Amino acid sequence: MNHSIRERLQQTLAKGGHWTEFRYHNRRSRIFGVRKGEVDEMSSKHYEGVGIRVLMNGSWGFASTSDLSIEGLEKALADAENLAEALSFRKQHKSQIAESSKLARGDFFIEGYEELFAMPIEEKFDFVRKAEEQLSQEAEKIEAAACRYTEMFEDKIILTSDGADCHIKLARPELRLIAFGADGSLHSKGFESVGGTGNWDCMFRNKPVEKMIEGAASEAVEMLNAPEGDGGKKTVILSPAMVGLLSHEAIGHTVEADFVKSGSVAGEKMDQEVASSLVTLCDSGYSEYTEGAGGELPVDDEGILCQKTPIIKDGKLVSFLHNRETAAEFGVEPTGNARAWVFSDEPLIRMRNTYIEPGNDQLKNMISEIEDGYFIDGPGGGQADATGEFMFGASKVRRIQNGKLSGHVKELTVSGKAFEVLQSVDAVSQDFRWDLGAGYCGKGQPAKVDAGGPYLRCQVLVGGAQT
Repeated sequence: MNHSIRERLQQTLAKGGHWTEFRYHNRRSRIFGVRKGEVDEMSSKHYEGVGIRVLMNGSWGFASTSDLSIEGLEKALADAENLAEALSFRKQHKSQIAESSKLARGDFFIEGYEELFAMPIEEKFDFVRKAEEQLSQEAEKIEAAACRYTEMFEDKIILTSDGADCHIKLARPELRLIAFGADGSLHSKGFESVGGTGNWDCMFRNKPVEKMIEGAASEAVEMLNAPEGDGGKKTVILSPAMVGLLSHEAIGHTVEADFVKSGSVAGEKMDQEVASSLVTLCDSGYSEYTEGAGGELPVDDEGILCQKTPIIKDGKLVSFLHNRETAAEFGVEPTGNARAWVFSDEPLIRMRNTYIEPGNDQLKNMISEIEDGYFIDGPGGGQADATGEFMFGASKVRRIQNGKLSGHVKELTVSGKAFEVLQSVDAVSQDFRWDLGAGYCGKGQPAKVDAGGPYLRCQVLVGGAQT
């Protein structure tokens, strides 16, 4: 089927008289969920179609279609051209796209697609059912449990009139476990999640499901009687998950070139020292340091080979994240960050896998040098804005007293200005972990991403428990 679609795309593309991009996208997804011993969710979705963009006289035109016949493709191409032409008379600033030496050609298949697709549905559902049952019975004070498995199979063909011609296939499985604790009038929950790019086993590279079940249950039980933490400016150890959240939400969005153009705080900081010299922060389409990152992407939705893009190098801001249009405007190479959720969406500048590189410190030594602080994990909800200011919830928080880890405290918030927090970093561990692969980024449309890093020691403002 894909071979004939590719031929039809090539045939229709040849009829365009301007820069043109064809993006065929076939996505299949399934969700299995069990809660309190009952099937909570079971669904299957299938999207298939083509998005077409045209750049004419400095204006964009976009159309999409699920009619994959030659006639349907030609009609969508004509619609995109007509829209571009109509807008060109009204547009004062003419758009351009950067040329690139990184146009993708060939097949880019990430291992695991066929294996995961062939795995029987019954086997996957039975795993979810048993995991929920085991979690509900893991501890006496677990009142209820929930388990949810999601998988997406992505199949894309991208063609551009200036030479991109590629086929991408990858699979993204993810698993979420929630334990609900109860002790009289006290209630709590524990949470574990994982997501990756690859086959079924990619979800369990760092931790087997038994350890995830144990972790969710123990968190729920420990939180029932955990004391309140005290607030204020604290020396803390941020876990890889919290480092990833900070990197993505509070730094990553500020360096997306469309946000830079709109006035983000990063716009005036290029080539300046914005972090400790111990900090190198990157965004990559690759799964750096360890396999299976949830945002792995070999080619972006403009047909540009994805690459590792250092954003902060040794404390200095060195790059923004670009699509082909902003790359032309800034006079740089595209970074492979154009992404669209489904075929009917236009590509936007989005992150992929955002992280801080590991350092040379031992975690145990980082902890031993703190007299009074916190070990912060369990990233929760929160917000960050274009100024780099952030506030995040953290559910797995332990006190550090006299250089040793002590008991858990109730959920805290951490806040601050991201660049100031990174400037306070005085230790970076040798460890590295992707830890937000079950997350999605929202920016007008979803995007599958991951984030992570080492353990960081830094200064943040700690607030009281969230209600």
